Amino acid sequence: MSEAPTIDLDACAREPIHIPGAIQPHGVMLVADRTTQEISHAAGDLAGLLGVRDWIGRTIGAVLGDPLAERVAQATQSGVHGGYAGHFVGPNAAFDVSARIDDEWLIVEVEPGLAQPLPATMILGQLEAAGAAFERAPNLKTLCERAAIEFRRLTGFDRVMIYRFLDEDAGAVLAEDVAEGMPSFLNHHFPGSDIPAQARALYVRNLVRVIPDVAYEPAPLSPAWSEARPLDMSDCALRSVSPVHMQYLRNMGVGASASISVVKDGLLWGLIACHHREPKLMPYDIRAAARTLAGGLARQVRAKEEAESYRERLRLRGLEDEIAARFGRSGGLDANLAEGVGELRRMMDADGVAALRAGVLHMDGVHPPESQVLALTRWALQRGLEPIATDRLSEDYPDAEVFRAQASGLLALVVSADEPFVVLWFRAEEVEVVNWAGNPHKALSLGPGETLTPRSSFEAWRQTVHGRSRRWTLAEVDAALRLRETLLEARGHRRMHELNGRLSDALNEKDGLLEQKEMLLKEVNHRIQNSLQLVSSFLGLQSRAMGDPKLHEAFEEARRRLQAVALVHRRLYRADQIEVVDMARYLEELIGDMNDSLGAEWAGKISVDASPVLVPTDRAVTIGLVVTELVINANKYAYAGKPGPIEVSLEEHRANLRVIVADHGQGKHVPREGFGSRMMTAMVKQLRGEIVYSDNKPGLRAILACPVSAPIQPAGAE
Repeated sequence: MSEAPTIDLDACAREPIHIPGAIQPHGVMLVADRTTQEISHAAGDLAGLLGVRDWIGRTIGAVLGDPLAERVAQATQSGVHGGYAGHFVGPNAAFDVSARIDDEWLIVEVEPGLAQPLPATMILGQLEAAGAAFERAPNLKTLCERAAIEFRRLTGFDRVMIYRFLDEDAGAVLAEDVAEGMPSFLNHHFPGSDIPAQARALYVRNLVRVIPDVAYEPAPLSPAWSEARPLDMSDCALRSVSPVHMQYLRNMGVGASASISVVKDGLLWGLIACHHREPKLMPYDIRAAARTLAGGLARQVRAKEEAESYRERLRLRGLEDEIAARFGRSGGLDANLAEGVGELRRMMDADGVAALRAGVLHMDGVHPPESQVLALTRWALQRGLEPIATDRLSEDYPDAEVFRAQASGLLALVVSADEPFVVLWFRAEEVEVVNWAGNPHKALSLGPGETLTPRSSFEAWRQTVHGRSRRWTLAEVDAALRLRETLLEARGHRRMHELNGRLSDALNEKDGLLEQKEMLLKEVNHRIQNSLQLVSSFLGLQSRAMGDPKLHEAFEEARRRLQAVALVHRRLYRADQIEVVDMARYLEELIGDMNDSLGAEWAGKISVDASPVLVPTDRAVTIGLVVTELVINANKYAYAGKPGPIEVSLEEHRANLRVIVADHGQGKHVPREGFGSRMMTAMVKQLRGEIVYSDNKPGLRAILACPVSAPIQPAGAE
């Protein structure tokens, strides 16, 4: 083929098709003030169609009737889009009236309608049947074929094509339903220049566009528009279309045309293109039904595409699981990569695959020579970690032209750049013969002073396309990204396994030492416990041998303090966790021991209400000694040595705890400056806490507040 001439697409894009200043003459347009509805401009045969000659300065109500003018106002209250206003019967025919707003202007369109509007039940029944046919379609191809049939049945046009936009704005006819004698464009491609960018933008905005007669002469606005801003007719059904497009249709041998947009997720997916041999109207009722049916088609297109994508992703997920299981076997990634490279190829439905890891190259299937594969991996590494997916590799990597038969398509994944670790999937060249509706290279080309004209031939024109492969789907690219995580995880597991092996050996070595240490600790704790118990027994014997009550009391106080320390050691000896102590259980056991030592008359007098709080062991001992002193003080001073209720409570508030010892005795008293008081003051300081005494009404309430886990401050430290 010879080189295609340059197409001047900018000239198409510059054509102001949304502000033509004229309409198609099968209807009438009235332009009025938005507030007063006073008509200032009009287009079309008002006299012939509406029987109105003098219209400038009159209101919409005076021309169309007050009831219809009121409906026009209601239709435009919701905003710029407006909508259908109602039915109007002229001197010779019935008309449909619609209205919309453009800034301060009210635009009213009057176009031929049906003498008798179609019953809603009839339209809904046809739409329901068509919708059911769409739902039964098993795939996208069948859906488009049924859509062509249903839209031709609804519109009555001779040829209905389901046209889908492809890459570079070109399009292809996926399905078609034609009357006998009409030429077919099924499977033909149309270049992007056939539908310029500004036309595609209008297709998204105005979903149905009709040209009842391609030979019409535009009817300009009268008087000529002189406002600073042109009147925007983007949403108008009567808007006059581009002369280029009119000539395009005449070149195709078409007498009437209609286009219904298929918009999916806000983007123009395709068109339902309708052609008729002769001029043909498409009344508002049919357009509304076609718009609704196109919406249903768009939803089914989305459902079919999502179902296909879901099946593809499900297949890829299953293969991902198999690959992950393979690389997780004994020996790890390196040992299984040589055998697993074939599974990598099948996963992506590729013709060949190459995996380079730490200088070792594994290949499977159809692939370029090894030297070219290594050069490709270096190129992929230079591109970074983002996957490369192309179905025309030679356009991005010119050196690929020499092996395009083996690899016109490439999906490259850099798993890790440091080793390096790169996986390349190849797809072989698929020579494609594309049928165009006419030579696309002869579409548009302007010389100096020339007028923009469309191509005139739509005879089937074949183009052979080289250097292309099957496209990589988004699901396949996503699967490649997930595969990178799987491979990195497999590598990480292998390294972790090796590290765990070394750690296990080291731990086994230390287990014996730890067992010996544990035995020594238990022996030491056992001996300390025996020693404390022995000292406590000696104190008890000595106290009973003393004849002096004061000495007896002093020995008993020392014995209780010793029991507080011994209790912690007993708990440490029994527990696996030696760093912390449950303060609630410790207090319960401490108070239980104190009850036993005070005698039977104190049974049940000292109660504990404690919330579970884990406290470091060294702090637990100190807190226990403080509580012992507070209980001893209550025993001595609150009830003069006689039994009486004493309440011990423990509560936690964020990082602090509070221990409360309260009695109901003789009221508030000042602790004496004896050995016990000095010892308690020192211990509270070690805890970095404070004791507050308050009236318990009656009795005394002592509150120890301190942090749960602050380090013990050595005695005498500031």
